[in-house]
Formats: sequence, C-alpha cells, structure tokens
Amino acid sequence: MEKNSFYIETYGCTSNKSDSYIISSVLYKSGYNSSTIEEAEFVIINTCAVKQQTENKIKSRLSELYNSFKNDTNKHFIVAGCLPHIEPKYLDVVKNLIPNFSAIIGLDNLNDLPLIFEEIKSGKTNLIYKSKDSIDKSEFLIDYPKGKITGIVPISEGCLGSCTYCCVKNARGKLFCYNPDNILDNVKHQLKQGIKQIYLTSQDCSVYQYDNTNLGDLVRNIVNLDYKFFLRIGMINPSFLVKNFDQLISIFKHEKVYQFLHVPIQSGSDAVLKKMKRTYKITKVLENLKILREKVPNLTISTDIICGFPGESEEEFDETIKLIEWLKPEILNISKYTPRPGTMAKNMNQVDSRVIKERSIRLSKIFRASLDKINQEWIGWIGDVLILHEGFKPNQVFGRNFAYKNVFIDDIDGEIAKFIQVKIEKVEGFNLFGK
Repeated sequence: MEKNSFYIETYGCTSNKSDSYIISSVLYKSGYNSSTIEEAEFVIINTCAVKQQTENKIKSRLSELYNSFKNDTNKHFIVAGCLPHIEPKYLDVVKNLIPNFSAIIGLDNLNDLPLIFEEIKSGKTNLIYKSKDSIDKSEFLIDYPKGKITGIVPISEGCLGSCTYCCVKNARGKLFCYNPDNILDNVKHQLKQGIKQIYLTSQDCSVYQYDNTNLGDLVRNIVNLDYKFFLRIGMINPSFLVKNFDQLISIFKHEKVYQFLHVPIQSGSDAVLKKMKRTYKITKVLENLKILREKVPNLTISTDIICGFPGESEEEFDETIKLIEWLKPEILNISKYTPRPGTMAKNMNQVDSRVIKERSIRLSKIFRASLDKINQEWIGWIGDVLILHEGFKPNQVFGRNFAYKNVFIDDIDGEIAKFIQVKIEKVEGFNLFGK
C-alpha cells in the first residue's frame, strides 16, 4: 500500500473522462500520486448510467471490488459519476453493492476530494457528498503526462432538454455554462503542453451561451489561438440545425475545426420523436442537413438511433430505416432501448425485447452495407493528417484528417503527434489507407 496514492477507473462519455482528468489534477496538486489498484490507498470509480448495459457492467465491477478488498481496511473506495444520482434510491443501490465504500460524491464535488480524503483518514466512512452549487469545471487547468496528444475541455454541464428516455438529466441537472475566459485559458494551457487536438465537451454543446458569447463566438476565439491543432465540437442537438443553422455553418468555416458533426437524431419518425420529447421535426432537420452537406461537402456525420422506443410501430421504425438510407452517416451509434430509472418512458408501453434486437440487427446491416461506397471519393486525396498513435502493423501509424477520418499510413515510424502530408490510396469501410 502506497500512502497518499490513488487509482481512478472511468466509465462513460467524454465529460466523464474530463471529470477524471480534473480529479487527477486536483489530487496531484494536493500531494497525491497515482498508483495501481492493488497499491492505491484511494480507489475512485467514476461511473456512468446512460444505458442499462453500462449500469450492469459497473454494478458487477463494484461487487467484484467489494469481494476482492472487503477485508482490506487500509483501502478506501470513492464512487463518483452519474450512477448514484440518477434516482434517489440509487444511493442505496450503490451502498448495497459496495458496503465498505468510504464516500459517494456528487458531480460538483471534484475539488473537495483532498478534504474528503482527510475526513476518511481520520476514520470516517460511508460519507455522502452532493454539492448544491454548480462549479465551473473549465477553471481546472489540466496537466497531462508527457506525450499526450488529445486534450478535453468542458464548456458546460446539464442540458435544456427533458427527453423521456434519459436519466442523465437527473444526475447532471439543468444547464450551467462555463465562463468563456476560463475555457480559453484552459485550451491555451493544454496547447502549451503540446496537445494537438482539443475536444470541447458537454451534454449538449449547441446550447452553450454565457452572457453574449454563444458557441460560434467561443469556437472563433479558440481557433484564433496561435497554435496548430484540430478542434472537435461535441454533441450537437438536432434542434440547433433548425434554430441556429447559420451559426453552425460559421463554425465549420474554420480550418482548425474538424468537419465532424455528432447529431443524435434518435428516430426518423415524428411520432416517436414527440414521445421522446425531442423538439424538432425530422423533415426540417433533413432539409438543413442536405444544405449543410452542400456547403461542407467533406462533412463527417455521426448520429445516434434508439431502436424499440416504447410504442414504436413497425411503420415508425421503417421511417428510421429510410432516414439512415438517405443520410448515410459515416458513424452510427445504435442503442437497443432499455427503460432507465426516473424516466417517463419507463412507464410507457414497452416493445418486446426480441423485436428490439431484430430491429437493431436490421438497421446495423443497412448501415454497414452503405460503408462499402461511403468513402470512395477520398481515394487520391492529398493533405495533412495528425498522427495520433501507432497502427496495428509494424511501421504503421494512425491519424485523422480535417474531416475526422480514420487514416492509416504504412511504412512510417516516429511521427507521432505531428502533422504530415498523406496521399490516400485505398479505402476499407470506415478507414482510409495512405502513404
């Protein structure tokens, strides 16, 4: 056992990864060191709750940790993240899974960890912390280990939506946007360390608004920094395409912004979207996506679809099939619907799980069939690629170009974290291959 040491295990989204970086940074600055799970004095499990599958995985992990270390009184477990906070009874769920927990903390208690650790060292246990006040997480300047290429900067927490299937809102709360000056300082701090790509993250980047600064203003200020890097914008609600289309166009005009759009449409049926409380009409979203592709012809589109939302008919699912056949997204995240705690959809008429599975398989096949031709136009392209890490073969590296495309380059060595010019010679599904 190493005194004043910690180990952190992270599940879920980019926002959770950002939270873990903040936790680590806060602890480093308070004199703590990272260690292995076996040797660490404090073990932090940063949880996620967005899907039942993820929840089951974390529950299993917490039970495993309890059974492995229940007799080790010198090891202290801290449970962070969304899972304990998606519904009031979930605090008890977590307590039962790992009865020897030292503390369960809220999403805005990250900077309190050094004080919480001192409380635990004094002999206290089974502590519950949940701050009533939101904190500006962009204030925490992250120091990355040497060689790190990708940095994450949170711009807000919570959202303005009330989607009937989502339990994350119960944990993350109402929208709280961070000070743009803090965000800019954070980006600068990371770029000075040699970071080459920055991910802006939140539950919904499109609703960012701080006084007179909107998302477009924030992005413009970031890309004007005198560094060579790529900027990836996080999830954009489809409503943004309808209400703030010009702002979106202005964002993609910046050379440093990845021409990558993650827009979770969720369903091709207006009737299903209404049950989800998604406040947009599919026709208008598709109209603007068509225009967007004309104005940003190399745009990479990622979308999310929920298969088998309560009450979804075969005809309504066929509308989703038609959506994907028309849209031909480069990335498709398919979720088989499962009822989540504290949500309205949990109490709706559920679709049979066998039907949900069949629909997800059918949609996946249609998507994968479209991949054969989706990237053919990239053959012969020449341009800069940011090299991120080694590939799967000797003397192969992996990187991304301005459209966030996967690019593998053969016969090259020692070029990590650099921009190099590449010619694409072959395409296989998602992946581009070049020299």
